[in-house]
Amino acid sequence: MLDVALASCVRLPEPDPDQPLLEAALARRGLAAATMAWDDPAAPWAAARLTVLRSTWNYPHRPQEFLAWVERTSRVSVVWNPVPVVRANLHKSYLLDLQHRGIPVVPTRLVARASAVTLREAAGDWHTVVVKPAVSAASLDTVRAERGAAEGEAHLRRLLAKGDALVQPYLPSVEDVGERALVSVDGALTHAVRKRPRFAAEEESVSPALPIEADERRLAESALATVESPLLYGRVDVARGADGRPLVMELELIEPSLFLLQHPPALERLADAILRLRRGANS
Repeated sequence: MLDVALASCVRLPEPDPDQPLLEAALARRGLAAATMAWDDPAAPWAAARLTVLRSTWNYPHRPQEFLAWVERTSRVSVVWNPVPVVRANLHKSYLLDLQHRGIPVVPTRLVARASAVTLREAAGDWHTVVVKPAVSAASLDTVRAERGAAEGEAHLRRLLAKGDALVQPYLPSVEDVGERALVSVDGALTHAVRKRPRFAAEEESVSPALPIEADERRLAESALATVESPLLYGRVDVARGADGRPLVMELELIEPSLFLLQHPPALERLADAILRLRRGANS
């Protein structure tokens, strides 16, 4: 019997630096852990007391199949983050919900699948925009475009042929102040990293661990507080608007990179939390 299954995928779109660190930290705690692929039909999820979602990074290609797998697995193993969190966080319309709750987010316009709305119409008075699928991970199919550009319009049409899409203004601050990823582990914000702007097919580039600015901390804590289910981990990506205030770009609660290499205390906190949850799975 496995103590912990770490959920990944058969073919990782990119390496996961967190994976070997977490496996080793769990082994140091005497936990029998194995990394298995959610899209491997032979993977024995029922053999694990606990399943922790980690690098399931291909799920945007098959979101409903992935959600069905999470729900099915939860019947034979305790899944973290929990199923209601996964269900609510799968579609980036959660940004509109955060906005409705008064959380400052990057302005977001949702364009429904098969809509005839043009990029110029969706962009309104935004000149440079970011166009992305409403179900996405690792900057999948995310592009920057000018609102009247033919290539941007063509990209939006391709996205809408498959699903919903988001259109957002491009924030110039990501090029200097940077997009900052704030990591939360077991109920506490542990560290931040600065990420350079990343679009489709580009590799991720991040800084060493950084302290969390006070206004970023308040924003991240407010966003995380909207989640009614408990969380093992989460990540709040923020960038500053034209007035300098931080805005939520993403609230990543399914499979975010946690940048554990950059901040070893976060790794130890995560492993300790998993150990506690594993013990709780016995009761």
